[in-house]
Amino acid sequence: MLSCKPIEPRQPIQQNSGRFIDESVERNKNLNAREYARIKALVDSSEINFTRSDYGFWYAYNKQNTSSDYTPKFGDAVAYSFAVKTLDGKWIYAPDTTKKQTYYMDQENLFSGLREGLKLMKKNESITFIFPSQLAFGYYGDDDQIGANTPLIYEVTVHDITTNP
Repeated sequence: MLSCKPIEPRQPIQQNSGRFIDESVERNKNLNAREYARIKALVDSSEINFTRSDYGFWYAYNKQNTSSDYTPKFGDAVAYSFAVKTLDGKWIYAPDTTKKQTYYMDQENLFSGLREGLKLMKKNESITFIFPSQLAFGYYGDDDQIGANTPLIYEVTVHDITTNP
């Protein structure tokens, strides 16, 4: 007399087509293409000879240490100072407004471009880096003076490298 009807799954009310993701990917591709075009124009017009790294940023030595070949390894403490400019050359953080930093290689948070850039440096070297926004502060900026999707010029000097025992 009584029977149980089998449970039927409900169909979703809304179905996502993935359009938002596709649009986001396309928007990011266009943003990256514009940034790389601006950086390429800057590098090509510069009197400084920039090298493109395998990681996707550009760099040029301001002061090179030829007497040493040691670059920081995992856990080493790197004492460095920095200054930051826009691609137009306007200071975001001037050299006299930033403090000397200490970074323990690959053990602390640091944006990916600078983390990889420091791995190229030796004690007493100074390098100018050009980072596209996705290797710098990306979509969020630094919650202070660096806005969203801002490519940056970083001038970095490594003062000391203390090896991890």
